Amino acid sequence: MARNYVQEGDVLDYTAGGVAVLSGAMVAMGKRVGIALGDIPALTTGSVAVTGVWTVNKLATDVVAQGDVLYWDADDFRLTTTATAPNVVAGYATAPAGAGAATVRIKINA
Repeated sequence: MARNYVQEGDVLDYTAGGVAVLSGAMVAMGKRVGIALGDIPALTTGSVAVTGVWTVNKLATDVVAQGDVLYWDADDFRLTTTATAPNVVAGYATAPAGAGAATVRIKINA
């Protein structure tokens, strides 16, 4: 194997800021997102998945079609179809989620 190989890259280290991250929570990592695989106490490092399909909270008034691009709204801890800054591209919807639905399935970082 090449000497510069590090890892597969499906799971990466993430250092929480001043607030703890709960298992299953989405986090912004620059222009990408991850899903915490366990609780990450404030100011410590834990593992986040950066691939896969996940069920994540969304803005209940958004109507999402399968294939729609979704954005992470870190201020309100939910996905949205709104692309305005500071929202980060999170991936695309793998299933529709109508108005009133609290969650949506998303293929992250795709």
